[in-house]
Amino acid sequence: MNKAIFLDRDGVIITERGDYNYLPADITMVHRIAESLRELAKKGYIFIVITNQGGIARGLFTHERVEEIHAGLKGYFAKENIDIKEFYYCPHHPTTSACICRKPDSLMLEKAIARFDIDASQSWFIGDTDRDIEAGKKAGVQTLLISANADLRQCIGGIL
Repeated sequence: MNKAIFLDRDGVIITERGDYNYLPADITMVHRIAESLRELAKKGYIFIVITNQGGIARGLFTHERVEEIHAGLKGYFAKENIDIKEFYYCPHHPTTSACICRKPDSLMLEKAIARFDIDASQSWFIGDTDRDIEAGKKAGVQTLLISANADLRQCIGGIL
């Protein structure tokens, strides 16, 4: 079985701006994120991004825009010799639609665990909100709550 690091997107991988991150020009990487992921990869972890993208349901942007952002992130990390296995996102928003995939629910993590043969007990969810942590706990993975835009190198000692 694999062990995984599940990562929230905004505030963990890309800088949380306080608004939706859907314009490519607004995307900036969290300081030294690639270095942090390389350290975790050395310990045998695979990487999967789990993100709520409720702006789709609210009509602010499209699935295609989210997929464009994710393709750009995957390309960035590939250049850094880091393989992001998959990006899972929930397009729903509680003001417009109900679902069971939106964090703090755990369906996105459960899908990834099944698809990538992940040992949940050896895996972690790193997030910057309580809903990330709740989703991780529901899926049976260990959790690490960090401050938005934190340098992960300062936070991952317990995982390493």
